[in-house]
Amino acid sequence: MKAFIIDRHGKKEVGHIASVPEPALREDDVLIQVYAAGVNALDSKIRSGEFKLILPYTLPLTLGNDVAGTVVRVGSAVQQFNVGDEVYARPDQDRIGTFAERIAVKAASVALKPTNLGWEEAASVPLVALTAWQVLVETAHLKKGQKVLIHAGSGGVGTIAIQLAKHLGAFVATTTGTANVEWVKALGADQVIDYRTQDFADLLHDYDVVLNSLGNDVLEKSLTVLKPGGMLISISGPPTPAFAATQGLSWPLRQVMRLLSSGIRRKAKRKGVEYRFVFMRADGPQLREITSLIEAGSIRPVLDKVFPFEATADAMAYVDAGRAKGKVVVQVVPPAGRGSE
Repeated sequence: MKAFIIDRHGKKEVGHIASVPEPALREDDVLIQVYAAGVNALDSKIRSGEFKLILPYTLPLTLGNDVAGTVVRVGSAVQQFNVGDEVYARPDQDRIGTFAERIAVKAASVALKPTNLGWEEAASVPLVALTAWQVLVETAHLKKGQKVLIHAGSGGVGTIAIQLAKHLGAFVATTTGTANVEWVKALGADQVIDYRTQDFADLLHDYDVVLNSLGNDVLEKSLTVLKPGGMLISISGPPTPAFAATQGLSWPLRQVMRLLSSGIRRKAKRKGVEYRFVFMRADGPQLREITSLIEAGSIRPVLDKVFPFEATADAMAYVDAGRAKGKVVVQVVPPAGRGSE
């Protein structure tokens, strides 16, 4: 089968399409015919080698962390899915590879595709929606009437997180560029900070939660908007000792994580708030909850651009440029080729 692979890690590595063996199917897997695959900043970080200490992938490596497609085979222990089911998923982090014609995914990480979404829309959802869920619902326990600041509101995670936070009944502030101010308001943001002309730290106070996806300067400044007992949650680092423990990392790596996050943890403690790092994980039951919200109209994916499979490298470059409004998707099988084997 065809797949988009990298042969080595590095910032100059682009990747290319090659013929690779079809993935082996484990007893608890489903084999998915990939129709579309979401493109995430995570793909470029993996390609550059940014995560190779904590995610030591074997090279050559097929990239891709979001999938939507049909089940073409099921493992012997799988009972919840059947051949022909329309599904979507974020594969487990040690078994990525959705930029390919087929992928084997653990059934527990898969959910039925929302009935009101097309394939490209569905492929844009899993990673960013699970990230938003695991930050706002699982970690922050965001409640009605609380105040949350979501940085980068026009990005992939931001567009979903704004909608999820509003569904939970929170007051939502977000940051974005001038051109996107009205656009993110339409997504449900109550207060929009134009980072080109305004400083969020001057305008926002007594917030319960901050979702950070930006750099260390924004991370530290975000402490100033939180009230005592609040929570600063970052999906862009630095990672914490607690994260290292959940990953089962070696003692030396745990000490590295401890050192990397010691500054922000210390500053958070001085302000009476908590710092958490979230590295999202695959979770089929959570994805089913998200499906229900999408089918009810509470959340809608925001699709910026669709690239053909042959232009996967271009799709990654477009995401790297940081100008996407919502998500970018690679169309692995064009509409004319779907529904037939």
